[in-house]
Amino acid sequence: MTANLRIAIEPPNNADVGVVMQQLTAYNASKAGGETPDYLFIAARDEDGTVRGGLVGATYLGWLSVTMVSMDESLRSQGHGAALMKLAEDEAVRRGCPRVFLETLSFQALPFYEKLGYEVHSKLEGFPPGGARYALTKML
Repeated sequence: MTANLRIAIEPPNNADVGVVMQQLTAYNASKAGGETPDYLFIAARDEDGTVRGGLVGATYLGWLSVTMVSMDESLRSQGHGAALMKLAEDEAVRRGCPRVFLETLSFQALPFYEKLGYEVHSKLEGFPPGGARYALTKML
């Protein structure tokens, strides 16, 4: 039986996005021996408890996948980003994941990641226009 579906662009909301994420997570788990992503959030807070930066990622299938790293502009180039990455790498090893994968755009932080020992695995020219998107990896 074929379902009658209405396929349309809609404003995203957490509940609907969650349904799609749960479906994909369940499918992937069925193919990956039941393993599901173990999410990681590392916060950089000031003395008032305000988040000034952080890292978002997940460990899964032997890898740490770093999806977001950000630091308040006034706090950049002071070692905080490196501290976030070091803590994430240490946690990945603790979770049994000795490899890291991340992506960055040409206007973001390629030299930062290379300085931390990450190697360019692939480069996609023209993303963004006039720039490139890099996929980087590191063995811990």
